[in-house]
Amino acid sequence: MTAPVGKKPVLTVKELVIEFQTERGVVRAVDGVSFELYAGQTLGIVGESGCGKTVTCLALLGLVPTPPGRIVSGSIELNGRNIVGLGDREMRNIRGRDISMIFQEPMTALNPVFTVGNQLCEVIRRHTDATRRQAHAQAVEMLAVVGIPAPAKRMGDYPHQLSGGMRQRVMIAMALSCNPSVLVADEPTTALDVTTQAQVIEQMVLLQEQFDMAVILITHDLGVVAETCEDVMVMYCGQVIEQAPASGLFTRPSHPYTAGLLASIPRIRRERLQELPVIRGMVPDLLSLPMGCRFSTRCEYADQRCQAQIPSLRTATGTDAAVACFKPLGEA
Repeated sequence: MTAPVGKKPVLTVKELVIEFQTERGVVRAVDGVSFELYAGQTLGIVGESGCGKTVTCLALLGLVPTPPGRIVSGSIELNGRNIVGLGDREMRNIRGRDISMIFQEPMTALNPVFTVGNQLCEVIRRHTDATRRQAHAQAVEMLAVVGIPAPAKRMGDYPHQLSGGMRQRVMIAMALSCNPSVLVADEPTTALDVTTQAQVIEQMVLLQEQFDMAVILITHDLGVVAETCEDVMVMYCGQVIEQAPASGLFTRPSHPYTAGLLASIPRIRRERLQELPVIRGMVPDLLSLPMGCRFSTRCEYADQRCQAQIPSLRTATGTDAAVACFKPLGEA
């Protein structure tokens, strides 16, 4: 991913390693993840369930449950400050003000016993010097910004009185209420119907331009990534296996796993509905990973070197992609 000229990253993650203690042993859920994020940029993180996407982003907000999880090594620099190792009180001051997160299911993220207005005002007053009256006015304004009709009336509603799309818009309003530098969206449209998904994504794109935020979008929907993200990071078994501009990744994937993900997108053919391609095999157990490349047991191109050595990220020939593969697609 190319750094914008003259800009400093708002978020820099270097060699992040996160482990969890389980009854069967120590699981390394995130293994050496590194990336940079700039103001106004949208980074999509994709991969199968359990690949480390959400854990990586929870670490950015200091929300990895400890125990059983812990950040073993690496750094997370937010606006030039390393936030790894900060205490709960310091992280509470950062969350919502400098970095915010939209969670996958708003019904569980919102408190069911408080009104939407109470929850919005609490966030605003927690991170600003606003009075109750000022916080109320700002909350109504944010509900209007995210497209909720009759925002003043909705301030008195409880979460269960809102539709799924409106609850998700409330979550977006809460996340943006203090104008954070970074917004993390974890599967923000999973529980919504297709029409509402499109509306929520369109609203997020407009708000990003308005607030000049950096956005991390975690999703399984590669169509959403193609529409909204400048850059994409593909994860597998806790590692980054490909980083590339979205335009190049969708037209010329370098890693066989990325190509498999793209091939598995359902497509309607004019002639007939073709059989859906799949990636053979299963994701390996994180407690008993292959010796070499973690994708080698499922890769049709794997050889003895792939099974014995772990590939590091390198620039694939003739592309802007960084790929962890000894035999990237398209290379001679």
